[in-house]
Amino acid sequence: MGYKIRFLVSALSASALLWCVTVSAETSTNAMQNAIKNGATLFASTSLGSRGNSCMTCHRGGGRSKGMLPNGKSIPSLIGAAATFPHYNKRAGHVITLDMQVDSCIKNALMGKQLPYNSTKMVALVSYLTSLSQGSKINIIK
Repeated sequence: MGYKIRFLVSALSASALLWCVTVSAETSTNAMQNAIKNGATLFASTSLGSRGNSCMTCHRGGGRSKGMLPNGKSIPSLIGAAATFPHYNKRAGHVITLDMQVDSCIKNALMGKQLPYNSTKMVALVSYLTSLSQGSKINIIK
């Protein structure tokens, strides 16, 4: 009789573990999808700066198309860009992360306030930008 009870408890434990793993996977997928969606919304929003511009002022098509700086200089799409960070930035004179680049764009191009690196807005923006690199080969050494 003891063997049957232990087997039943083990089977129930395995079922509970499987349920927890499934719920955890669904939760993490939903959390990532929400972060990416929120990042896309922020990317298109003028709320990050004080000039009435959004990230899409320069990075057209949500970053999926070639863009243009205010001085008329063409810039590449952001597809695959996250896979190149961290990298050396000549202007800064040191290696920067994607978060640092986002912060630079907000402060300099949009004339906005720095976002804390662990803020939900920064996490959302970086999640969105990283989603544009899904499937891209990481290329940080050039």
